[in-house]
Amino acid sequence: MDTRTAEPTSVGEIILEEFLKPMDYTQAQLAKALNISPKVLRQIIHGTRRVSVEEATELAALFEMPEDFFINVQAQHDRWEARMLTAQHHYRPINMVLAAG
Repeated sequence: MDTRTAEPTSVGEIILEEFLKPMDYTQAQLAKALNISPKVLRQIIHGTRRVSVEEATELAALFEMPEDFFINVQAQHDRWEARMLTAQHHYRPINMVLAAG
């Protein structure tokens, strides 16, 4: 998938579709295992909150994945969001901002 134009899969979507559903675990069970509130996990799954490095590392351990798996998924999504923001806001370099002021 070309993540420059198409939104990459989020950590939350991977958690839900690749782990919780196939393993028949609930969000409440995973929240308890992660020692986070169900509300925080819901926010991660729905894409309204990014996963922290600590949470990503713990998720990897729980699901027996390489320790940087979820960190890399989050980073890929963050890069896509940065590209979308840059395209939307037309940010300018500091020399142009200061010259205009």
